[in-house]
Amino acid sequence: MDLTTCLKSLLLAIQQYRGSRTTHNTAQLHKQVEEVSGLRCDQLLSSGQVLPSECVSGLVELAGNPNTNPSLTSSIISLLAQLACDDDSREMLHSSYNLTSTLASVIHCHSVTPADPLVLQCLQVLQKLTYSTRTFQSTNYIHELIAFLMTNIQSHNDDIIMPCLGLMANLCRDNHSVQSHIKSLDNVKPFYRTLINFLAHNSLTVVVFTLSILSSLTLNEKVGEKLFDAKNIHQTFQLVFNIIVNGDGTLTRKYSVDLLVDLLKNCKIAEFLTRYQHFSACLSQVLGLLQSKDPDSAAKVLELLLAMCSVSGLRSLLCDVVFKPAAAKLRAPGRRQGPGLDNGGRKEQSGLALVQWLSSPVEGAESCSLQALHLLHELLKESLGADTIPDRVVSFIEMLLPVLLGLLRGLDPAKGDAHLRKHCHRITHVNSLLLLLCTDDSTRSIVSRQVSAQLCLSQAESLLSCCHGNNPLTCLPPGSDNDLSQVCAEALLKTLELMSKLRQQVKDMETSFYRMLQDQRIATPLSLALTSHHRQRVQTGLSLLFEATPLPDFPSLVLGESIAANNAYRPRDCELSVKRVAVQEVPPPRVNTSVLDSSSGTSRGVHSLVEKMQNGLGLQEPVKDSHVSEIIDVYAQKISAFASQESRLQDLLEAKALALSQADRLLAQFRFQRAQAEAEALKLGSLLKEAERRREDLQSELSNQVLEVKRSKADMEELLQHNARLQQDTEEHQGLKGGYNALLNRFNESERLLREQQVAHVALTKQSDALRKNHEALQLQHEKMASELEERGEEVRSLRSDLQQKNSDITGLRGELRAEEEKVKEKDQERRDLEDTVDVLRKELNKTEQARKDASIKASSLELQKSQLETKLKQKEDELNKHSAMISMIHSLSSGKMKSDVNLSL
Repeated sequence: MDLTTCLKSLLLAIQQYRGSRTTHNTAQLHKQVEEVSGLRCDQLLSSGQVLPSECVSGLVELAGNPNTNPSLTSSIISLLAQLACDDDSREMLHSSYNLTSTLASVIHCHSVTPADPLVLQCLQVLQKLTYSTRTFQSTNYIHELIAFLMTNIQSHNDDIIMPCLGLMANLCRDNHSVQSHIKSLDNVKPFYRTLINFLAHNSLTVVVFTLSILSSLTLNEKVGEKLFDAKNIHQTFQLVFNIIVNGDGTLTRKYSVDLLVDLLKNCKIAEFLTRYQHFSACLSQVLGLLQSKDPDSAAKVLELLLAMCSVSGLRSLLCDVVFKPAAAKLRAPGRRQGPGLDNGGRKEQSGLALVQWLSSPVEGAESCSLQALHLLHELLKESLGADTIPDRVVSFIEMLLPVLLGLLRGLDPAKGDAHLRKHCHRITHVNSLLLLLCTDDSTRSIVSRQVSAQLCLSQAESLLSCCHGNNPLTCLPPGSDNDLSQVCAEALLKTLELMSKLRQQVKDMETSFYRMLQDQRIATPLSLALTSHHRQRVQTGLSLLFEATPLPDFPSLVLGESIAANNAYRPRDCELSVKRVAVQEVPPPRVNTSVLDSSSGTSRGVHSLVEKMQNGLGLQEPVKDSHVSEIIDVYAQKISAFASQESRLQDLLEAKALALSQADRLLAQFRFQRAQAEAEALKLGSLLKEAERRREDLQSELSNQVLEVKRSKADMEELLQHNARLQQDTEEHQGLKGGYNALLNRFNESERLLREQQVAHVALTKQSDALRKNHEALQLQHEKMASELEERGEEVRSLRSDLQQKNSDITGLRGELRAEEEKVKEKDQERRDLEDTVDVLRKELNKTEQARKDASIKASSLELQKSQLETKLKQKEDELNKHSAMISMIHSLSSGKMKSDVNLSL
């Protein structure tokens, strides 16, 4: 079953259910809703057909009726959420069909049971509808919806807190009326406290929603100044960047980007971000998200980068990252890039990923392409404004130009107005970027080498034919074709301006430029530019007019008539735009099959009547053929005039029938709203009586509350005193903490020194053991030397005693010799006799003298040995004096004794 048949069956089921809310009709309507939900309904609302509009109006009316079956209401809301698949459909459901107020009324009717699945479903659909859409405070049930959200945000039901926070973030963002209403409520301070407590929640989505609400409500107040001050803002930046890069879904990333964009609108916070030390690393991570294939994520990242370009201190950092030269390893398919922040591959791919989003197809990711062009325009404007253009920017421009020129091709008017509008927008942005590159001589030369006159000429002719085919003087009023004419005219003017910039550098460009200015169709885009509300378009049109006026074939008269026609058309356009406010654009009327049958039957009757007249008159005489033919022609003309008049009346009747059906629908909506108003009036009356009764009860409670306030003031003073004491304790704690840190540092230093001393002690212990062993060896050697010294001393003493005995013998012999000499004098004769004896004695004396000499030689050698031993002993004593005092005493005694013996011997 096709979509049209299903929609007709659905419309019939809606009408039957309105007439009688029986079980059968309910089941039939539920079945039709399920069948339509199973079909593909993309861009059904934006198609401009009457049948979908009637079905959606009926479904919205049934969903807002409290008497509708809840399960049927849930199915209807699911179908409406499925229809809100794009931005245009969401806008139509929000503004034209008032789905927001309808869902708010459903939530208000079931506010007693907030955990009801129907309430959760309505909250989720409302969050989808109100994203990036302003909801006015005058919307029905908006105050009740805000009260419901604030109440349930402060509850402990985790299932409903997250959708309530998301919806509240949508309602508060860029909506001063809703913000003022929330700030004027009595329970706003507890609401703020609850939101601040949510900042410690374990869900990143809840934290982002909370920060978005707080930034919308308190950014320019004292609470916001404390919350987003210099101490906390860096943590907020780190949290938001982490959520953007590592967020748990596209929804969280969207709200994180929106939060950071809103924060950057504050000059103080933007200044804080320029001083954020981790900004470069975070920017590299954010640019890495452009490598994904998700258009929604890429669009939000590009939106964030454009918001950063509005801060002068961040544009230079963006230029450094985006214009990083693409190295050869980008083209290596087998190499994997690491996940680090500062590796070259990730940064080198940032500009390349941006260029890849430029060449995305027109259908599907056109917003990413336009945002990428806008971002490149801002970054190149920053880079070209410097004194010298870096080489990396020049190389990036050389890589970018073939992609930009490829975007200028592919214009095909046969694909439809939507494709033509998107392509013209892209051409306008590309030409603006090329014009920016033509402002500098070096980049203009690069552009002139790659742009050809044939490309610009073919592009201009295609745009001129599209612009002339969508002339606002010959097409429908603004809203469809007139907008397309403006878009085509702007793209054409940008192309002509580019040709004007390059006419001196590109071959045949000047000829092509003046040829286009002399085309008779150029009057239409020029008139649209000169009568535009945009200053830049007017200036572009004037510059082109200045170039075209001296040309001989320039259509100046046609341009003047076109400008006059546009000026005359503008008041009527303003009146029509005022009448079209908050009214849905009416598509071509439906054709009723019964009316078509009747009109076709009438035309068939007319033709049959003519045939009968011709056949009847053909039987008459042929003499009157000429006269009869004239009469037949007259009647045929009259009959055809009546048929055309009847067809016009039939068309008018169809239009009136359509207007009547719309009026019936509006009357039904009015009756429904009136019934709701009456029910609310009765409910308000009962609430007023209940309020009077409660006022009396509250009056009695007020006195108790006054006493409690007094007691609370006393408790507050005690708490303040306690707070002061706690602050003193905190200061003391900080001081003790500093002392503790100092002692901890000293302890660490002492522990390090202790380890060093332990290592030194082990080394010294080993050295002491070695010295002790050496000392024992030396002591044994000393004892051995002492024993040898004693033996030598005994030998010396024995030799000294022998020497003394010999000396005594010598003295005796000398005395005898003197006695003998005296006797010789007396007895010469005896001397002669005794000469032999004397000779013998002399020989003996010589022998004795020789023995004495030998003994003295031995004594001197012993003395030499003794001195050598003493020197050795002194050396040993010097070594042993460090370890023992006994050795020095022994050495001194032995040395003293030896000296005395030597002296005696001498």
